[in-house]
Amino acid sequence: MAVTARMKGAQASPEGLRHRTVSAAVAEALRQRILSGALAPGFQLRQDALAEEFGISRIPIREALLQLEAGGLVRIAPHRGAVVTGLSVEEIEDVFQLRVSLEPQLLILSARHLTREDFSELRALRDEYGAALKAGRVETWGELNRRFHLGLLRHAGRPRSLAIIAGLLQDCDRPTRLQLSVTGDVARADMEHTTILDLCEAGEIVAAANLLRLHVEHAGRALVEIYRRSADAAA
Repeated sequence: MAVTARMKGAQASPEGLRHRTVSAAVAEALRQRILSGALAPGFQLRQDALAEEFGISRIPIREALLQLEAGGLVRIAPHRGAVVTGLSVEEIEDVFQLRVSLEPQLLILSARHLTREDFSELRALRDEYGAALKAGRVETWGELNRRFHLGLLRHAGRPRSLAIIAGLLQDCDRPTRLQLSVTGDVARADMEHTTILDLCEAGEIVAAANLLRLHVEHAGRALVEIYRRSADAAA
């Protein structure tokens, strides 16, 4: 009897369950906006405005923002509320400058050692990425892009440099989605991945490395412009 009573007391009330369900739905809606770039880094998420938009009280909004903070998508700051997290303009410039310096060199070292199986895997990744771009599956873009780039560089024989690139590509996950969403460069990204792969398979490794450099430079410049426009709009 006592155990049953304690179990009943531990169960969430219908109101508590409702709040959790609503907050999860709000968190997912905001998560998709952040990952697609609709809510840019630095954007302030005001609880009262969100409560009005979703037609609910501020309690599930606050719970949703706490969920997003736990996932690293927002930062809740004193006197500012929740702010969408992201790299600064300076950090974006630094990340892409490092990628431009390292990736073409690593491709030159790696491309000559790519096997038939490697090319088959890379083409499958390219196809999956291209399909995701055309279908607008924004949540997969960064991860597929990361896997493709690392796949090209896998045989460079420079484990420390590859570890650095892996970290930089991880940092670029959300920014990559943002850049493709805002600029509409999906066709260009797909075409350049295809051409880089074709050049590697044809043995034109220097040309492939040069195109890879241009590919990364373009993404970096576009992102810096997006971030600067966002900062100007927020000022």
